[in-house]
Amino acid sequence: MKLRPIRTKREHQAALDEVETLWNASQGSPAADRLEVLVLLIEAYEREHYPIADPDPIDFLHHVMEARELSRKDLEPFIGSRARVAEVLNRVRPLTLDMIRRLAAGLTISADVLIRDYKLKRAA
Repeated sequence: MKLRPIRTKREHQAALDEVETLWNASQGSPAADRLEVLVLLIEAYEREHYPIADPDPIDFLHHVMEARELSRKDLEPFIGSRARVAEVLNRVRPLTLDMIRRLAAGLTISADVLIRDYKLKRAA
């Protein structure tokens, strides 16, 4: 396969197939260099044709909590009181910039995800 931009599904599949054959190439070898370039081309194609939407900030927090086995209490240093954590996770109160900064630094997660808009529940 001649290296060039991937433009079709067929070219994408051919590139994926070649990556599979090159996967265990020795580092620094011509095959490893080819693998690296193919991966870049595949990423560019997939970014354009199969974009992944940014996660909802609260869903992302729930995911981080589950993946790291964190409780709501573990978020208190970053968000505030137990009640405040509940309000944020239940979408009653929005994350503030200070909360986002503390969460990003304390949990080493991207502030870019947390700063996105999301829907809150309406007040009763």
